[in-house]
Amino acid sequence: MRNILMTVMMLVVVILLFNNIITKDTTGTSSQITSQGEAANTKISQMLSSR
Repeated sequence: MRNILMTVMMLVVVILLFNNIITKDTTGTSSQITSQGEAANTKISQMLSSR
């Protein structure tokens, strides 16, 4: 019973960490990847249009 409780508690901690680190609205990893990808696309399109 104790092992099951520890496993469930660890899963809850992992889920909370994932939500706070990866999927946070403005400062999460996902939003940073999106914003940096959009900036890279803009730079590439500017370089291609200036040729």
